[in-house]
Order: sequence, then structure tokens, then C-alpha cells
Amino acid sequence: MKKLSILVTMALMVSILGMLGMAEAKEAMPVYSLTVSFDIPNHLLKGNALITFLEDGERTISATHLKIISTIFNGDAFMPQIKEGRFNVTGKGTLEIRYEGIFIGESEERDLENVGVVSENIISDQGISLTLDWYPSFEGMAFRELKAIMPQGFTAISEADEINTMPATEGMMYSFHFPYPLDDINLVAGPYVDQYETHLGIDIHAYFFPEDVSLAQSYLKYAKKYLSLYSEILTPYPFKRFSIVENILSTGYSMPTFTLLGRDVVRLPFIKETSLGHEILHQWFGNWVYVDYEKGNWVEGLTSYLSDHLYEEQKGNGWRHRKKILTDYRSYVTPSKETPLKEFLGRRDFASSAIGYGKGAMFFHMLKELVGEDIFYNALLQLIKEKKNAKASWADIQGSFEKASDRELEWFFQQWLNRNDIPSFKIEDMRVVMLQGVPTISFEVVQEGEPYRLDLPYRVVTERGKIKDSLKIEKVREGFEIAVTERPLRIIFDEDYDIMRRLTDRELPPVIARLVGDEKRLVIIPEEEEQEEGKEKKYGALVDIFKAEGFVAVKEKEVKDEEIQTSSVLVLGYESPVLKRLFGRISQPGPGFSLNVKPNPLNPEKVVAYAHADSKPEIDPVVRRIFRYGKYSFIRFQGGKNMEKETESRERGMGFNLYEPVMGIDPKSTVGLSEIIRDVMDKPIIYVGERHSNYEDHRVQLELIAELYKQGKRFAIGMEMFQAPFQKALDEYISGSINEREFLKASEYFKRWRFDYQLYREIIDFAKAKGIPLVAINIREEITKKVTEGGLDALTDEEKKEIPLDMDMADEDYKEKLRGFFALHKGFNIKNFNNFYQSQILWDETMAHSIAGFMADNKDHQMVVLAGVQHIMFSSGIPQRTKRLNNKAYATLINGEFNELGTEIGDYLLFPNPIDAPEAPKLGILLQEKDGKVNIKDLLPGSVALKAGLKKGDTLLFVDEWGIESIQDVKIGLFDKRHGETIRVEVLRQRFLLGQKAVKLDVTL
Repeated sequence: MKKLSILVTMALMVSILGMLGMAEAKEAMPVYSLTVSFDIPNHLLKGNALITFLEDGERTISATHLKIISTIFNGDAFMPQIKEGRFNVTGKGTLEIRYEGIFIGESEERDLENVGVVSENIISDQGISLTLDWYPSFEGMAFRELKAIMPQGFTAISEADEINTMPATEGMMYSFHFPYPLDDINLVAGPYVDQYETHLGIDIHAYFFPEDVSLAQSYLKYAKKYLSLYSEILTPYPFKRFSIVENILSTGYSMPTFTLLGRDVVRLPFIKETSLGHEILHQWFGNWVYVDYEKGNWVEGLTSYLSDHLYEEQKGNGWRHRKKILTDYRSYVTPSKETPLKEFLGRRDFASSAIGYGKGAMFFHMLKELVGEDIFYNALLQLIKEKKNAKASWADIQGSFEKASDRELEWFFQQWLNRNDIPSFKIEDMRVVMLQGVPTISFEVVQEGEPYRLDLPYRVVTERGKIKDSLKIEKVREGFEIAVTERPLRIIFDEDYDIMRRLTDRELPPVIARLVGDEKRLVIIPEEEEQEEGKEKKYGALVDIFKAEGFVAVKEKEVKDEEIQTSSVLVLGYESPVLKRLFGRISQPGPGFSLNVKPNPLNPEKVVAYAHADSKPEIDPVVRRIFRYGKYSFIRFQGGKNMEKETESRERGMGFNLYEPVMGIDPKSTVGLSEIIRDVMDKPIIYVGERHSNYEDHRVQLELIAELYKQGKRFAIGMEMFQAPFQKALDEYISGSINEREFLKASEYFKRWRFDYQLYREIIDFAKAKGIPLVAINIREEITKKVTEGGLDALTDEEKKEIPLDMDMADEDYKEKLRGFFALHKGFNIKNFNNFYQSQILWDETMAHSIAGFMADNKDHQMVVLAGVQHIMFSSGIPQRTKRLNNKAYATLINGEFNELGTEIGDYLLFPNPIDAPEAPKLGILLQEKDGKVNIKDLLPGSVALKAGLKKGDTLLFVDEWGIESIQDVKIGLFDKRHGETIRVEVLRQRFLLGQKAVKLDVTL
């Protein structure tokens, strides 16, 4: 036995050395001869390994998951000391190991973040797949020869330039000959149908299971295409054979001379156009030029760039592919998962893939942009020449590129390989100035964190053309000026995504990857899913798989707005009240199962997704496939088949408008108010925007109301000035059951609105006289104040009953406008924009719901809505929200002096001449409420109160007949008085040592 083993080893060495030549043999690599056979029913492998070490040294032999039967070293049998599946051998010579292994196959659960990477082997009657720890192994490369006795009907494939077969007692003996050193060896087998062609002198095989043999020809066609491509841009294909092998396990591997694709993978229609080329390219990089994994894995970045990216580049979609890389990076690589590219060894999850494959591809793209395309490919050819059949590191790649470009590139490799962050840019102080008669774009580029050294591409669009160039960036903050010959209209930075950088919020699409990759994630369980124990739940499988991925399940009724604001959220069911609170009403998705991702209205860093399914059978077959669709914003399946997929369009590059045309109005073509009224009077809703304290705006409103009444229209007047809980006071006043003072007190007008009642009195008088309904459309002030201070979560359960069930918070343009108002309100101690935003949306939505609610109950009525211009202009505030609710047409009339114009600002812009408003007389006193009493805190010099004898400290009791219980009572007592009129004021006055006394004084206003 001993002599036979040595003779076999010597024969193998002579064969290998003869093929390689003595020059290459000087490396004295070990020689490994492996023979295996199989007991299929028992999932058993029996093996005999013969390893010849040609140099002295200590080696660690790994035999994990294997049973060692016997070991012989240089003819001497010994019992190895196996610890944790390993034992050591010292010296040179021949080691013979007989062993067995049982491989049952992978478990049911698969790693959803690492699809295609299988860590198990299998021996079964369906097929054999042995790719990890299936034979005794050691670190380092060796010349390897494999012989495998396969059962009848099985065809075997391994790394080989030549495969020989001969009959064996129990089937067929396969001998695999590969003349180059290998790190590892793999074996697959099964009842394959072998179809093959010869192309460029290469034998191309397609080994497919009988049920999938119809796919073979198309795979062969694409294989020829890729082999031609890479043989042209690199070197001729380095081996004699190439095989596409279908695997019973879900793999996506490339080994020298073949690629191993899982049967669920080969059936996907896009694999031939993407992954197949990637795996074929690995024959050059990874399987000919090996990776020195101890110094980092460069190969996945390079192959991704020269395959997946190259194919899109050839279609003109290179920028889209690069944007997807940046989207994946921002989606999956959270701060806790950021690692340097140099530390990438292999794909473990979405984050490591985004670094090793994505950032790696961008590394080589930036390197090509830096040195030029010709030098880029010359450097790769240099690498192949120097490192074929050997391991290469990042340092070797740097050396090849420095040699090819004759440039020092240490700075480039250092910053992109060793740093764990990526650049993040802000463009500030963008403006166009005229310098010495030349239009000049001036701005600052700010890098967040330690600055990178790079070229930032830009494109300027002018009135007559385009200018493309780049800026050299290397500091935290740098100012730039770009002179142009014509008026610049727009500038866009990095619109083709040539830099590995953090995408801005406006560029980043809401995609499934962002939902899956966020660090803080919720899945919100609908009420109907909270069933009794044991009952089948429609979304059960979906909830389970997302919980397994780290999502926290929260009941629909218990989720807080703060949680939504700080998390990416998956909502189950399109009718969820959570969705209504964020987006208003969501249209019913198409049939089957769908998943839709939207930006989180409360936080642009997060997303909100909602899933909907017609039934449980529509969900269960596709839940594990969702993670493959990370780049999409919307997917829909029906009967397990994908029917729709799309990605929401976002901005391309960091763009800035440099010129906004100045809008003007031709006074010769203006129309009068009466003509405008005739044009809009048939609209179901007419909004008239006002500046609250401008009397002329209210005169316009009155003229419209009077004309509608004159034309016989049935309508109501919706008023922002009154809050919904006080609707009863409006109804009673219009009906005549209370008088004007009682109406003002019951509606708390002076307490809640505060603008002079005289501004609105004529409108309200007209409505009362003509029996026109008044509708209080505003929300209670206490509610908006609470939300401004603490968000919607600050409301009690009772208060939440007063707010609309559905609200649209997703209008980004309106949100930006509100940011401007937020800046103005900072002086009022309003600190949190999100809370401010929620309160403004709540304000608008309540008014919209009030309008829609009245019109639903009074279908024969139109409505005139009186509200501030900011709630009406551009339709973002009330008009479009009401239209969402009742789909009724409307017109908008906007009063004011406009700093901003545009075709969407309103249907008509009105410019009424200023008119002084009638003013209610004032006593000239400062008041305070204390212990249910209204006291005079101070009197203004020269005031009528001072002249009449009122004193500081007096407690007001009556103004004429009107009792004073609050400060608003004083305003109610005075609102209808005239200047020069004399009123009787009764006060309670404290006398020195004599106690209090009621004093009545006549005051001439």
C-alpha cells in the first residue's frame, strides 16, 4: 500500500511538472491527489487523500465534519491528535488520509441577506454538491488531481482542462486534470444532460438537469458572447474548457473552468444577462489571477465593474447603475456597519455586499476616470501577466497601475481602501454675480468630516449650451467661481455619479433596500391580524420573515408618531389608519400581493412601506423573494409571478437652479373683480385667500358673497376664524336665537382669533341677514398648540378624536415652503420643525375635512372659504386636500402683494387698494385676569379711561349692561361702540381703610 501510494504520487508529480516546465516547478508547491466514491442512499462519501509536501514545515490539516479512518506519513501510520477538527503534520514527504463524510444537505432556512452563498454540502439521489470542507485541507496552493467514482447516470464536473472517464465497478470513474495550482477543489454531479459547443477553441458545456435542459442553448449563446468580450478586452481565455453547471443548491459560484448556478437561479430570466457574465469574468480574475485574501478581496469589486456595470454602460445606463450602487450603500451600510474596503473578504450580508461589490466597483470606476481608459486596461493586462496562477493583493494592483500610468497613486489607494466612510458634500452660498461684466457662478463646496482628495464633476446649462468640467477638491471648505459667457440657468454636480459619495435626500429614491437596511425598523400589525391564538393570519408569513430580519412588531393602535419618525416602517394593509395619518387616502393596489415604499413624511432619512395582499396564498410564495427586489420602490406579484416593478424617479445629481425669471403682470390685460366673480361663481368651492388684518381683502370677500347671493346661489361660508367645536354658536346666531354679543362670547371669537372683529363683521352681518350658513372650519387652538410643542403623540386619546383620521403629510414642496415659515416663527419659541409641520398639516387637514364634511351633508350647497393666503396659494394647504376628499372642482382667488409668482399660485391674483378698517374704540387700559376677575393693570397716558377717572387696580364689573367675566368680555362690550359715544363703566374699587366700593363712571370714547 505504501509503495503504491509513493509511485502514484511520483507519477502525478512527473505529469504536472512536465506540463508546467521546471521553471514553474521551483515554487515546490504540494501535490494533492484525491480519490472519492459515494454511497448515495446513506449520503456518504469515502475518500483517500494523498498529499506530498516538497518542503519542510509544519502544516495544519483541517478535517472539519470528516471522520478520519487512518493516517500514514512517509510510510508510518499514526493517530493524529485532532482538536476542533484539526491536526498538525511536520516535515516533508507524503501524507495519506483515508476518511469518510456524511453530507445530508442544507436546512430549510436560508440566509436572505446572502443568497447564493451556501455553507453546506449535499449527497443525494438528486445530485451531489461539494464545495466546502469535504476533504482534508490545508492553507495554501497546491497542484491537485481528483478522481471520482460516480454512480450510474451521474455526470461529474470539477476544475479541469481535461476530463477522462472509464467504467468502474460501481459506475464511472472520472479523472479531472488541471495543470495549474489551486487553493481549493470542488466537485458537483447529477443526472445532467450535457450540451456543448466549441467557440474560440474553447469547449463550452452546459450541464443542466433534464427538466431545465431547454435553458441550455440560451446559456451557451450568452457564454460565447462573454468569452468573446473578455478575450478581446483582456487576454484570450486562459483554459481549454468552460462549463455552466446547474446545482441542486442555491449557489452562484465561479471556479476555474466552470460556474455553479443553483437551479432556482438559472431559471431567473435576467441571470444570463447579468450574473453569468460576472462568473465568466472570474475565470480571469479570481480563478487565474488569484486573490490574496489575507490582504483583502479586490476581485469582487473589479468583476462587478467589468461585468454588471459594463453591461449597463454599454446600454447607456452606466450612471443609473452607479446611482444604484450609491443607493444600496446608503440603504444598507449604516454607521455601525461601515468598514474599510480593504477589510472586505467576502459577502456576509447586504452591507458587506454594498462595500465589497458596490464600493469596490466604484473604486475601479474612479481609478479608470483618474488614469484614463487605455491605461486602465493596460494596467490590468500587466497584473495578469505578472500574477497569473498566483495570488495578487491590493498592493499588486497599485503597483500595476502606478507602472502603467507612471504616476504615484498611494494617496488614491490609501483614502479609498483604508477609510471606512465615503465623501459627503454640501453646496452652500450658491449665487450668480457679475464680475467685470462676466456672469460668474460663485459657491462653496463643503465636505463633512475629514476631506477627500478628488475631482468633482459638474455641468453648467446656459442659455445657449452646456459646459462640462470638474473641480479639484481636497479641503473641508473651498470656494469656487465659474465664469460663463451666457446667462447660466442651472448647475449640476456629479450627475453621472462618478464619485463614491453619500446621496442627498433629493437624489435618494424610496426603495425596498432602505426599508430592509435601516438600523431601526418597525412592522405595524393591523387590528384584524390580532386574532385568537391558533387562527391563521393573512400576513403571518410576512411578519415572521421581517421579524427574523430584525424588525420590531408593533400593534397598529399602539404605535407612536415618534416611533414612525425615528424608524423605517412596514405597514400591513393599504387602509391602515397609520397610512391615512401620513398620506391621506391610499388607492387600492392591483390584485395579488404588492409592496410600495414611500419617503417617510416625518423624516427624509426613513421610509414608510405598505404591503397589501388579497389573500394568504398570494403572500406566502413570494415573501422570501422580496429581498431580491431591493432597488425597486414598488413590486406586485400575482399567483407567485412578478407583474410590476418600478423605482420612483428622483433628482439626478446635485442640481441648483441659477435663474428664476421675474414674473410680471400686464395691467392692460387685467380683469375686474365682477368679471372674475362671473367666471368662478359656478365652481363648487371658491377659496378667497386673505391677509387677515387687511380690510380691503375682506371687502373683496364680501363683494363675492353678495354677488353669489344676488345670482341665487345656495352656498355656505367656511371661515378659518372660527373653530369647529363652536359651530353651535354660529348656527344659533344665524338662526336669530342669540344676539351678536352672545354669539361673540359663545364662539370665543376674541379669545381664539384676536384680529379685530370689525374686519369680518359686515360679512357675518350679511350672512345673518340673508340666512347664509356659516361653517367653523378650524381646529381647536389647544390642539394645534399641543402638537406644535410635542407632536401628535402629545395629544390625549380624547383630543385625538377631534383630529382627522387621514392626513397627507407627503407634499415635499409644501414642506419646503413651511420651512421658510418655521424660520420666521423661531422667535415664538417654536423649536422643532417636525412638530411645527405636523401642526400646520393638522390645521389644513381639519379645514379640508370640515369643508368636505359640510358639502357631503349639504349636496345642494356651494361653499366660499375664507382663510389666510398661505393656506390657499399654490393649492397645497386646503384646496388640494379637500379635492382629495371629495374630488370637487374649485377656484382660488388670492389677495395680496406677492414676493413669489408662478402659474400655480392661484386662479386669480387680486390687488385691492388699501382701505382703512373701521376700528372699535379702546379704553386705553392694560388688563389682567386673576381669580376670575378682570383687573386694570395699568392705564396708557392720555387714554379716555384715565380721563374718566378709572384707576390702576380697579376690577371691571360692567361695560354698559354687559357683565365682565374675562378680557374678551371687555372687547365684546366695546365692539359696536362709536368714537365720541359715552358708555357707563362700573368698577369695584379698593378704598384706603374703607374696603371695596362699586363705582360707576361715564367714559366718552
